Amino acid sequence: MSDAGFTPTQLAARAAYLLRGNDLGTMTSAAPRLYPHMWSWDAAFVAVGLAPLSVERAVVELDTLLSAQWKNGMIPHIVFANGVDGYFPGPDRWACTTLAAHAPGVHTSGITQPPVHAIAVQRILDHSRRHGRTTRAVAEEFLDRRWPDLMRWHRWLAHARDPKEVGRVTLYHGWESGMDNSPRWDSPYANVIPGSVPVYLRADTVVVPDPTQRPTDAEYDRYLWLLEEMKRVRYDDADLVNAMSFAVEDVFVSAIFALSCDVLATIGEEHSAPKADVRDLHQWAQRFREGVVATTHPRSGAARDFDLRTGRWIGTDTLAMFAPLLSGGLPRDVERSLLRTFEGPRFCGHPDLRYGVPPSTSPVSGDFRPREYWRGPVWPVMTWLFSWVFARRGWAERARHLRAEGLRQASDGSFAEYYEPFTGEPLGSMQQSWTAAAVLDWLG
Repeated sequence: MSDAGFTPTQLAARAAYLLRGNDLGTMTSAAPRLYPHMWSWDAAFVAVGLAPLSVERAVVELDTLLSAQWKNGMIPHIVFANGVDGYFPGPDRWACTTLAAHAPGVHTSGITQPPVHAIAVQRILDHSRRHGRTTRAVAEEFLDRRWPDLMRWHRWLAHARDPKEVGRVTLYHGWESGMDNSPRWDSPYANVIPGSVPVYLRADTVVVPDPTQRPTDAEYDRYLWLLEEMKRVRYDDADLVNAMSFAVEDVFVSAIFALSCDVLATIGEEHSAPKADVRDLHQWAQRFREGVVATTHPRSGAARDFDLRTGRWIGTDTLAMFAPLLSGGLPRDVERSLLRTFEGPRFCGHPDLRYGVPPSTSPVSGDFRPREYWRGPVWPVMTWLFSWVFARRGWAERARHLRAEGLRQASDGSFAEYYEPFTGEPLGSMQQSWTAAAVLDWLG
């Protein structure tokens, strides 16, 4: 490693120590101060990082998350840890156990997050094969026990969030994308007119006081107004379709869903899952792959979101444009063009980047803000996702390059939530669990 950082051995030890420190017993906090609870896609990535350390502990992580699954199949974006404060909006603000017919017995939020969980299951199975019969049995018993829950999750996304079967997942809150304040949502949020939002006090700006790194108060007003709209219809899937002032077909989440359906179908085939389930997964993968490709520019391959409220496509120079690289389905020449954009000066190949990894928004975009959350900084977990998918798709050299550059960036040992793309300065929350998890998988 260059940059005079920690050696790989030291870095792996620090990452393992971090995950142990963030371990609350049966769940891992996403970050000890800013995100003290369990987040859905964080938990999946955390399980990926736990798997090389302990398959058994990785299984516990996903078990805890799936134990909070809603009766309709939704995996909520937050599972709140008992007795832990310091995050807003907390369970009282969501009021899911009071309002939602499908809410579980534990406190959760009322929205969802990207469905990366099948990838975590795959990594758990991969690592279990490197161990003895007992460890393999733990992983396979988990899969047998939780297969119906994973299917309910995928079925809910395929039906409740794509009722017209266009092959794209509809989101009713920007938080559901995981990319909370991305420029992708500027236009849809402009049409969210907050009414009377109950008084609130943000907790995030106490932990990260630099306002250039966090969403604005005006953005938070909109975030919380959407929550109020959901509460009015008691989080009912059928009513959200018409009740929400934010409704967007998210091309990146759709691509992740197509990918995850493929991954879960392969797992199902290898582990003798019900043939009808495997058939459904293959069909959903194909439907959402085609739905993603249908959004793309015919020459560049760049993908777009679709705003259901205005009936307009949303094209932005963000990571979302590379959704087809995750799902597949583009013609070969168009895919090559999109890869050139990914690796070229608009993204990973920009001459001023400290490391050759993808920023969340293109540095040449007018929307680019190098320090502000999803408007420019580099997120190591996104580097990991693209590197894993590239390896899976047979692009070994591309995957190795992202891994090497991602590890160079992480060698400072801060395990930051995100990094300034030009200087490499760690930003946001430090000691972020999923950053440590990405490092552990790369080094595992």
